[in-house]
Amino acid sequence: MRTNPDVVVLREGTEGLSMESYAETLRERLPEYTVALARTPKEERELVPQARVVIGITIDEDLLAEADRLELFACTFAGTDHVPMDALADHGVAVTNAGGIHAPGIAEQTIANMLVFARNLHEGWRRKENGEWRHFQSHEFTDSTVTVVGLGSIGQAVVQRLEGFEVETIGIRYTPEKGGPTDEVLGFDEDDVHEAFSRSDYVVLACPLNDLTRGLVDEDALATLPPEAVLVNAARGGIVDTDALVSALQYEGIRGAALDVTDPEPLPNDHELWDLENCLLTPHTGGHTPKHWDRLADIVATNLQELEAGEGDDLENAVYQPDGG
Repeated sequence: MRTNPDVVVLREGTEGLSMESYAETLRERLPEYTVALARTPKEERELVPQARVVIGITIDEDLLAEADRLELFACTFAGTDHVPMDALADHGVAVTNAGGIHAPGIAEQTIANMLVFARNLHEGWRRKENGEWRHFQSHEFTDSTVTVVGLGSIGQAVVQRLEGFEVETIGIRYTPEKGGPTDEVLGFDEDDVHEAFSRSDYVVLACPLNDLTRGLVDEDALATLPPEAVLVNAARGGIVDTDALVSALQYEGIRGAALDVTDPEPLPNDHELWDLENCLLTPHTGGHTPKHWDRLADIVATNLQELEAGEGDDLENAVYQPDGG
């Protein structure tokens, strides 16, 4: 066993999960390395300067001054806009993220939401609550057209799970010329988006929130969707104009929406979306899975092997690599 900790796990948890449980998962996954959990700010100040790898939501810039041994900061979020990237780059520290670990859970929940609307199961649940044995009309998912906006890890996982459902798929990505796993691939320009939406029975949002996608699903886009269309947002709330969506749902501009994310988030308890029977809401739980820490640990283990081999320029889930990777 080495004296200094190879890996230091910072104290702040994520998604309601304990970092202590993550540290234990890493110890089981990496028995040949020393994994330490910094439970207090004092322990973080003591342990980070000794660490080769630090894991957490973010890292205090002040801790980097003495962290001469640090090679990698492994962020436990997919997004790193809150991480002091410039300071880490100045210290020659690589940065990785958690991108992709949520894809299986989000994809499964996305499929489930589409099937709920296809079979009208939410109406069945309502009638059960009222003790009503009354038939209701359902639809078929077969032969539907599903547009997946964003063909990253989540979008690809959704498309993979759509195989076998006998649906047509349209993918929207930044570089449509690269093709993709969908039957058709279009770009993010307005004409392409509206073309896809006009033919969609279901639209799945699986793209990042950025300047291009913020407000992408606005009043015009919702008006382009057929009245029987369903919107599934598995990405970020800001991609959808919430007021426009409320109006479309209230006045049957579209059939329904399933939202795992909202704008604002968390959704205030007096918000109109709560009262709409054609809107399914979950509190950003799409990516929650018992395998959360296992998948993160796999990324860290792979990257530790790369560092040991002196090949830190090819790290998995790299956001920044000192050698320009």
